[in-house]
Amino acid sequence: MTTTEPITEPSLRNPGLPLAIEWVRQVRVNKSAALRRVAALPGRRTVKGPYQAAWLLRAITCIDLTTLSGDDTPGRVRRLCVKARQPVRQDLLMALDFDLPITVGAVCVYPTMVGHAVKALSGSGIPVASVATGFPAGLMPMRLRLEEIRYAVGEGADEIDIVITREHALTGNWQALYDEVAACREACGEAHLKAILATGELATLKQVYQASLVCMMAGADFVKTSTGKEVVNATLPVSLVMARAVREYLERTGVRVGFKPAGGIRTAKDSLNWLILMNEELGREWLTPELFRFGASALLGDIERQLEHFVTGRYSAHYRHPLA
Repeated sequence: MTTTEPITEPSLRNPGLPLAIEWVRQVRVNKSAALRRVAALPGRRTVKGPYQAAWLLRAITCIDLTTLSGDDTPGRVRRLCVKARQPVRQDLLMALDFDLPITVGAVCVYPTMVGHAVKALSGSGIPVASVATGFPAGLMPMRLRLEEIRYAVGEGADEIDIVITREHALTGNWQALYDEVAACREACGEAHLKAILATGELATLKQVYQASLVCMMAGADFVKTSTGKEVVNATLPVSLVMARAVREYLERTGVRVGFKPAGGIRTAKDSLNWLILMNEELGREWLTPELFRFGASALLGDIERQLEHFVTGRYSAHYRHPLA
């Protein structure tokens, strides 16, 4: 396949701005139009053959390779980091005539596993992301939530994925949400902040849009759909609404904020749908790990299977592409 030059877009921090409450209150979302828009997407936009392989390789670079299980061990994290360094088998890359270095976008773990990930990824340039603030519920005293952020940063985390207090969004207490995210941003220091909305636990698409705006105003560098632990996680309608909030924030402030769907994205086809949505709604700049990430664990294995099918014409067993 023909290789192309990688997209290179500088990653700048979101400085935030004072809470613009009237901007938040004026938000309107046409739910039926949003549902129609995403329902038409999979059938209207498809990529095949070498173009599909190229898009899937792009998707790999945007994966936050994740392990967030109660039985995580240092050994599991180290194995995950080996996979992060070389996410696709070398024989497949050679068959694809792909000669650019490829890694995942980041490795995401619990705070106590950050040190192991940092050591395992030393010299690779792959960031380590850590969940924090009482993930996944977030129902901890604020003092402890901030201390967990500082602990993860102290262990070497480059990115912090916080969970917002859903109560603030559900009750429309936007000042409280703004203050919470701003305090978390300050605790992060130089580490980038991703704000998880847990959209499956919000009541309406309007609340999703409003919460996205407030988190960005408070300085979030990414807005993220879900923890992956809710009953409903990343969906295309929610992603559309959040992408349009990101676009409006860019139009009003000139600042690019990243977007991360997480939870339930397991197949190569899923990844293509989200990449196409990003390309259409936000443009080519968002097809880069600096501005777009998948929160996923099983996704990489299915993408590798699809790449092997492109090379050999046959689907391989899942065990031929272990995650770690």
